[in-house]
Amino acid sequence: MSRTVLTYGTFDLFHVGHVRLLRRLADLGDRLVVGCSTDAFNRAKGKSSAMPYEDRAEILAACRYVDQVIPEDSWEQKRRDIEAHGISIFAMGDDWAGKFDDLADLCQVVYLPRTENISTTDLRQLVTALKAEKVAHLRNALTQVQAVVDTL
Repeated sequence: MSRTVLTYGTFDLFHVGHVRLLRRLADLGDRLVVGCSTDAFNRAKGKSSAMPYEDRAEILAACRYVDQVIPEDSWEQKRRDIEAHGISIFAMGDDWAGKFDDLADLCQVVYLPRTENISTTDLRQLVTALKAEKVAHLRNALTQVQAVVDTL
């Protein structure tokens, strides 16, 4: 009997934590369907992405663990997607533990541990810190250039 797994996420700034999660999800069944949050849905959730939906969906579709990518545009679509795609297992990262237990009447609900020491939030903070460091360096250099110009 074929087992299809379904998960959802934004998958922004695709990183090794995403790859490892998708591999573990794929190992749970024979097919993996991934719902990728659309830009409009992210805005409705108060989130923004560094990469547009089309790029995130294309990256997911290129991942060897993913069999199908569908747009996630509402919280309510999960029940419809489970039925429409013949889902056996609904799985999410354990940061969502307990949030989707109501879907257990349709399929098995599983929460997997997150990959330690990596997250999109961490990557965003690193990029922001590097950007701030570079801006400070450029301002310092500009101040030094201005001082030289002022002496001329």
